[in-house]
Amino acid sequence: MVKYHGKQNFAVIGLGQFGGSICRTLVESGQEVLAIDNDEQIVSDFMNIATRAVVADAEDEETLKSLSLGNFDCVFISIGEHIQASIMATIIVKELGAKSIICKAETTSHARVLEKIGANKIIQPEKDMGRRVALQTLSPNIVNYLALNNQVSLAEVKIINKKFIGKSLAELAIREKFGITVIAISRNDNVDVSPMPSEVILAGDTLAVVGATEQVTKFNKATD
Repeated sequence: MVKYHGKQNFAVIGLGQFGGSICRTLVESGQEVLAIDNDEQIVSDFMNIATRAVVADAEDEETLKSLSLGNFDCVFISIGEHIQASIMATIIVKELGAKSIICKAETTSHARVLEKIGANKIIQPEKDMGRRVALQTLSPNIVNYLALNNQVSLAEVKIINKKFIGKSLAELAIREKFGITVIAISRNDNVDVSPMPSEVILAGDTLAVVGATEQVTKFNKATD
């Protein structure tokens, strides 16, 4: 399990499938989480999951202000299907001074509006998942894929090409040849974060790489 360095406090507005998953994952990682939704039954379900769970209208400025959202390290606004509420909540939370705001968007135009009003990161789950599934179908050696923004991507690539097996990272010179960085190596159930240049790649290893999307794609093709 990957954890943040030190405990941070998060708020999650909207506890549907997406927001609920975020809430549970943060709690499992040992973080403080305030869970917010306008549905009493949903909030009741999260009473024993989140640090605190409250019923609140995401468009009610006074209510959100009373929850001191400006003091949180990060606020997730995961009510993308309700576009007006999503936009209003983002404006309010931004004005309250939250350090970071991550929003769920339903459409590209929705994402653009959220970006203009101050969201630090915007996630389009269906769009991102569609791209991930297509890439994994075209390249079976891609274990996982995440577009960090329009230019940078992170991919987990399983090494099956004999040209890479039995060589060290220094010998492979991945940064020099592809312009990407190997940030971790997964082997069986172990993960080596920031591997040394002397680390030798074995058959079946999975490399987590990050870099320009074009270069990540180039590296993936080279490992086929």
